[in-house]
Parts: sequence; structure tokens; C-alpha cells
Amino acid sequence: MARSMRKRGAFPHTAMRAAEILAPFLLLAAVWQIASYNFPSYLFPSLIDVFVHTIAIFASWSLFAEVLATVGRILAGLVGAFLLGTAIATVMARFRGIDRFLAPILNFFQGIPALSWVVFAIIWFHGTEPRIFFIMTMTALPAFTFQVLDALRGMSNDLVEMVMSFRPTRGKMFRVMILPAILPDILTAWKVNLGNASRVVVVAELVGATGGVGYELLQQQQIFDMAGALAWTLQLVFFVLIMQKIIALIEAYAFRYRAISERSL
Repeated sequence: MARSMRKRGAFPHTAMRAAEILAPFLLLAAVWQIASYNFPSYLFPSLIDVFVHTIAIFASWSLFAEVLATVGRILAGLVGAFLLGTAIATVMARFRGIDRFLAPILNFFQGIPALSWVVFAIIWFHGTEPRIFFIMTMTALPAFTFQVLDALRGMSNDLVEMVMSFRPTRGKMFRVMILPAILPDILTAWKVNLGNASRVVVVAELVGATGGVGYELLQQQQIFDMAGALAWTLQLVFFVLIMQKIIALIEAYAFRYRAISERSL
């Protein structure tokens, strides 16, 4: 009986939460649709036109392949930056001298605009994919490095000493102690860098690519097709939302013991 009452009480709460999430988007859509009645279509196209363009992208393999190309570039660049940043952060956390040497360089790199990396890549590399991979890696590298470094430094020394007293192997030390301690910060870093990467890849493709979402946005700009530009922009928004949901599922699985602990309290 108590369980059924909790289920009935959970439904209104879920509905209210869904309404709170959807309300701002519905308001924005309503304002945009009203504006489409009072302004030219190249400024504020109808939401129906945007929807038709969006469906057309999904329905055409040649168009959807452009989306997949951009998604692949984002993921390749982020994985490259994460692996390299994790290796650098591990060395910096272990050796203070290397930390003092590399930290100013990473801070310097962090101040370089994405467009500057685009120019450097065009000068240094031949081919679209090496250029975009370089741009994505270099723009995300400092953030990943510092975020992993902070996670490693945030581990409790007392807890590390306690685990070391059991003389674990390196693999077990990493699996039992290090990974659970730094995983929350790593997942947060991925959430932040996903949004940044989706913006950077558009700049890279606008300047140095002959395909992808950024290139398609350039084509829409040249013919003043605002509905098409919004449809292509939504592809990146969908990608980021899907990846955020995947990361949330990973968090829920990896830290399911927290929910168990909260229920026991």
C-alpha cells in the first residue's frame, strides 16, 4: 500500500518537473513563431520550415553523413585531448618540477583563441582531418589537463595511505582507489568540454573544411536560408544533449552505491 502511494505521488512530481523543463522552450518557440509572422522569413523563419529542414537532414543519407562527420571529428579531438591531457596531468601530479614547467605553457595555450588554432592548422598541416583533429585537441587539451590534475590532487592523502597499507597491485590501486576518486571530475570535464568542442568544430569547419555541419552552415549563410541554418545548428544541439544523457547514465551506473547509501539513511 505504501509503495503504491509513493508511486502515485511520484507521478505528479515527475509531471511537474517535466513541465518546468519544457516551459522555457515552449515560451521561446511561441515568441519565435510570433516573430515569424511579423518579420521576413530570412530573419525569423516559421518553426514549421525549421522542422521540415531538420527532417530533411535526417531523411537524406548524404546530408546526415555530414552530421556524422562532424560528430566523429568532435569525439576524435576530445578523446585525443583527454588521453594526452591525462598523461600530462599524471606526470605533473607526480613531479613538482614538471608541474612548474608545464603549467605556464598550458595557461598560455588556454589563452589562444580557437580561430588562431585554425590559422595555425591551415599553415602547418595538409588535409582537412589532420587540421581539425589538431584544432580540437589543442583547444580542449589545457582544460582536460587541469581538470584531471585537480582531481588527482584532490584525493585524500589519508585514504591513499590506508589503501597502500594493504600493498595493492598497481592495477588494483587504480581500479579501487584512483578511478573512483577522479571519475566524478572526469565526467564533469567531459560535460564542459563537449559544449566547447561543438562550438570550436563549427569554426574549424567554416574555415578549413569542405564538409560537416560548419561547412553546411556556411552554405546556408550564403543563400540567406535561416531555416536551414537553424536546422543544421540543431544537429549539434541534439548531439550534445545525447552525449550529456550518456554521461548521466554512466554517472548513475558508476555511482549507484551513492543512491543505495542515501536510501539506507
